[in-house]
Amino acid sequence: MLTVAGAALAGFVGVAAGTGAFTFGYGRGASYLTDDPAACANCHVMQAHYDAWLRSSHRAAATCNSCHTPKAAVPKYAVKASNGFWHSVGFTTGRFPDPIRIKPGNRAVTEARCRYCHDTMTAAIDGRQAPEERRPCADCHGDVGHRLR
Repeated sequence: MLTVAGAALAGFVGVAAGTGAFTFGYGRGASYLTDDPAACANCHVMQAHYDAWLRSSHRAAATCNSCHTPKAAVPKYAVKASNGFWHSVGFTTGRFPDPIRIKPGNRAVTEARCRYCHDTMTAAIDGRQAPEERRPCADCHGDVGHRLR
C-alpha cells in the first residue's frame, strides 16, 4: 500500500522527470550530444558566433568542440554537461550575459586546445619565454574562429 510520503515522493519524481524531459526536448538537448556546430546556435546568443565561425578559416579544420571541449571523451562530455546545465539555468532564469562571455574554466580548455593543435608553433614561442611570461593565445588571437566584425 502506498503511503502519503511515498505518493508525495512519486509525485515529486514524476514532475521532476516530466519537466526535465520536456526541457530536454524543447531545448533540443540531443543535438548537444553531437559534434554539429549548428547545435551551438540553438540559442540566440550564439548565432553571431556561429555565423562568424562559418566565415572563418577554422571552419575547414575545427568544430566548436575542437576548441571548446577537451580531446578525451570523458572530460569532453563532462564539460559539455556542465556547460549545458549552466546555460540552461542562465537561459531559464534570464541571467546570462548577452553577448555571451567565456568563463575561466572554459578559457583554460580553449587555451589547451589551441596549444594542442598548434603545438609546434606554441612550443617554439614558449621555449623563448619563462613560464610566468607566457601569455594566453587569446590575448592576441581572441577572435580567431569567430571574428564578430
